[in-house]
Amino acid sequence: MIGPEQAPTRAAVLELRQERSVVSEAYDFLDEKRLLLAAELLRQLDAYQHLQAKLESLAGQARRRLIAAVERHGLQGLSVYPAALLEGVRLDRQQRNFMGVTLVEAELPVPAWQTRAPRLASNPSSEAEACRKVFADMVQQSAALAGLSGNLHRLLEEYRLTARRARALENIILPEIEQSLNEMMSYLEEADLEDAIRVRLQRHEL
Repeated sequence: MIGPEQAPTRAAVLELRQERSVVSEAYDFLDEKRLLLAAELLRQLDAYQHLQAKLESLAGQARRRLIAAVERHGLQGLSVYPAALLEGVRLDRQQRNFMGVTLVEAELPVPAWQTRAPRLASNPSSEAEACRKVFADMVQQSAALAGLSGNLHRLLEEYRLTARRARALENIILPEIEQSLNEMMSYLEEADLEDAIRVRLQRHEL
């Protein structure tokens, strides 16, 4: 719709056409960005589900290992079994930018020697050692899963924002520009027709 500040002139038509071109390019960019974000969301979701399944498998193993260790040592004996110390272990975070979204690959590198207890057990057993190992694996996998979870939340938020902007351009801004252009063109065509009729009448009178 033509606003009060937009006089229906040929210069205004040219300006609106240029604006329509810019807005169309912006919409094409947002639409492409939306598709790329959706593809990355699916890729990250696939990795998350794969890692989640692996963690659930480890949880099942941990439960069985814990039961075996309790059966071997008893609950009290296992509670005083020397625990592994993870002091000094740092989360390794690799970041990259994807369409304005920060994606993180998280890893918790734990050297094999740090998964062992600082002192020997008075009554060592393979059951307790296996239990310690599987729980250490779960901690490492959980760190990676946390990184993927954060990626999914950030990607989804950016996807929703991009989709809203694209819809606004497609359903509101572009139609308004198109309507203004049509109104201006109609007005100018009518003005040209009136001028042509006026000239013809003046020639007829002469």
